[in-house]
Amino acid sequence: MSMFCYQCEQTAKGTGCTVMGVCGKDETVAKLQDLLMHVAKGISKFSKCSGVKSKEIDDFVIEALFTTVTNVNFDPERLCETVLKGRKIALELKEKCGDDFVCPIGNVPFETIGDMIAVADKIGIEAEKQKFGDDITGLMELILYGLKGMAAYADHAMILGQKDEEVNAFFVDALAALTDENPSVDGLLGLALKVGEVNLKVMGMLDAANTGVYGKQEPTQVRVTPVKGKAILVSGHDLKDLDILLQQTEGKGINVYTHGEMLTCNAYPGLKKYSHLVGNYGGAWQDQKKEFDAFPGAILMTTNCIQKPQETYKARIFTTGLVAWPGVIHIGDDKDFTPVIESALAAPGFEEDAEEKSITIGFGHDAVMSVAGTVIDAVKAGAIKHFFLIGGCDGAKPGRNYFTELAEKVPQDCVILTLACGKYRFNKLEFGDIGGVPRLLDCGQCNDAYSAIQIAVALAGAFECGVNDLPLSMVLSWYEQKAVCILLTLLHLGIQNIKLGPTLPAFVTPAALNILVEKFNIAPTTTADEDLKEILG
Repeated sequence: MSMFCYQCEQTAKGTGCTVMGVCGKDETVAKLQDLLMHVAKGISKFSKCSGVKSKEIDDFVIEALFTTVTNVNFDPERLCETVLKGRKIALELKEKCGDDFVCPIGNVPFETIGDMIAVADKIGIEAEKQKFGDDITGLMELILYGLKGMAAYADHAMILGQKDEEVNAFFVDALAALTDENPSVDGLLGLALKVGEVNLKVMGMLDAANTGVYGKQEPTQVRVTPVKGKAILVSGHDLKDLDILLQQTEGKGINVYTHGEMLTCNAYPGLKKYSHLVGNYGGAWQDQKKEFDAFPGAILMTTNCIQKPQETYKARIFTTGLVAWPGVIHIGDDKDFTPVIESALAAPGFEEDAEEKSITIGFGHDAVMSVAGTVIDAVKAGAIKHFFLIGGCDGAKPGRNYFTELAEKVPQDCVILTLACGKYRFNKLEFGDIGGVPRLLDCGQCNDAYSAIQIAVALAGAFECGVNDLPLSMVLSWYEQKAVCILLTLLHLGIQNIKLGPTLPAFVTPAALNILVEKFNIAPTTTADEDLKEILG
């Protein structure tokens, strides 16, 4: 049986990857990831049955989910190790459940990749479709993908000391529910919205973790052109990895640059205090092959976003955390970045300063709410007519120039909130200000959707209305599973009229989409002109 995956926006032909993942994963990696999810479900089912709870179970479930997010782990050996670790936990739990529970990974040989692929061939999305049909399977996958995205945020929060037992228990409960032999559409929709509810809490935890350790984001001018000297580029999402690297490179004559979603790190007081954090290089993840090839230093991938490295820079790119690519040096849990530092010192670095250019970032909810009075007065006076949230995941698939065009055509009396790597479509354009309020407010990483939500809730409170009654429109781009959990959070909050693009999820069948349209009026993006006309009337 060939692979089948449709968890990301760029899935082949808009229906599913069946030979090779558009992300770069091959059939072996795809099946091992399917098997890992199967094992995680089994652990959750047996944990519920036995009543056994433990940190080992919680950590494994969250890391297994995060490991299978798009563009994280492409290494079969590391995946096999994780699967075997999970199988051991599952079988130990099964012994406490009695004979009425059938082990989802069976009493079969399970030591080699071949053994695992043989088991994986019997599970996965195609097997679910045969058993439950497209609609039920699509809703089950919607929940699973939401859990994957939420696990990424929970993992980041835990790394910085924020965790919650109720959240950990929900991951187990939700995965166990996905083993139900008789799932219903209503039950699954309810669970999907519950994922959104819990994800709101998780994003709040991560916000508390980031700001508690590194301070609240501050509006900050960030250089986006190189300076002379040796260099390291840090991509992904993990603030602590960057912090540790900055500590280890201090005084070594190496300039550190952020890339992609790490741009936001330049706005945190606890990180921008390092003088050798000199700015941001490049744009969103999908341009990394060209940008990494041109970067004359070492590159560190801290979370998802990695693409197949080209041979021209494979020897100077490194992974850490859950990220992995075969043949790429991995920095372990000791976080000794010596190999990265040595690689940077051996590389030529930038030979001269480029012309200095900068952009402004750091408009998290605390920063925006500090000038809330000015914003509210501008709305009441008619100076600000409308707010647009234009952001989300970026990608390489054609059609994403829509978001650039939309931002450019937003009227001058409107403010744009943006977040995640989708902002790279327009964040270097000049938008000006309205009475001192910048027309483009960069709220941060994808998890900083929490900031956008807090801003919207605060505005609704100030105007004594619901969020849906605000002059606020959300036009979101999506690519992977973190975007899915954010969407579920917005739906949980009852947000109406969201426009989603550039295409709708392949796993959301027409029947499921009709339900979302009826309940939330969610709709696909069309053209910038048509959508602006509809939004602004």
